[in-house]
Amino acid sequence: MTHHGSCHCGRIAFDLEGEIGEVMDCNCSMCRRRGGLLAFFPRTAFTLKTPESDLGTYRFNKAHIAHHFCPTCGVAPFSDGTHPKTGAAIVAVNVRCLPDLDLAMLKIKQVDGAKL
Repeated sequence: MTHHGSCHCGRIAFDLEGEIGEVMDCNCSMCRRRGGLLAFFPRTAFTLKTPESDLGTYRFNKAHIAHHFCPTCGVAPFSDGTHPKTGAAIVAVNVRCLPDLDLAMLKIKQVDGAKL
């Protein structure tokens, strides 16, 4: 299944290939403030439809994850990095940025990222 997503203003747009079932609601200092619901995929399942130069990027803590946001509207549609156990490139998509996804149908897993 292909999902089409974007930030609020549409400046950052992407396609995501895959099924979304369980998503993560994290309480780390970043996720708690931005309020996203995250689904993780191999980076190959993600296609950025807009130039990378349009992305704002923020890194914190150990700087392993690039948290991308739109400099125009401020919405953070995805982050990317590497899987800590395998080293494979991964993407964490904020499923709230997938307008056709029924959020009520998702299983939400609470993650205590504040203690990680």
